[in-house]
Amino acid sequence: MNETLRRIAPVLASIAIILLIAVLRARSKAVAAITATMPINIALGLWIVYVAEEGDPTAVVSFVQSMFVGIVATAIWLLAVWLAARAGWGLPRLLVVGYAAWAVTIAAVFAFQSVVGS
Repeated sequence: MNETLRRIAPVLASIAIILLIAVLRARSKAVAAITATMPINIALGLWIVYVAEEGDPTAVVSFVQSMFVGIVATAIWLLAVWLAARAGWGLPRLLVVGYAAWAVTIAAVFAFQSVVGS
C-alpha cells in the first residue's frame, strides 16, 4: 500500500461508514443505531497509530490504554444527550449538553491524574 493511500484510507472508510448509516436509517432505526455505536473510530484510530508507529507494541498499548478515558467520557456524553432528548430539547442543545458533559469528564480525569501523579 503506498503512503498516500495509507494516509487517506481511514478517511475514506469513515465516509463509507457515514453513508452506510444514512442508508440503514431508512431501513431500520435499530440497525442504524447499532452501526453508529460500533467501535469504528477506535478501529480507525488504532489503524492510524499502528501504521504510524510501524506496529510498535509499546505505542499501540499506550494508545489503547488512553482510550479508556475517552470511552468513559463518551458514555457520559451519551447519558447527557439521552436525558436532554427525554426533556424534549432540540439538536443544538443536545450537542451542547453532550459535549459539555464530555469536556467536564475529560477535565475531571486529567485533574484527578495530576493530583495523584499518574
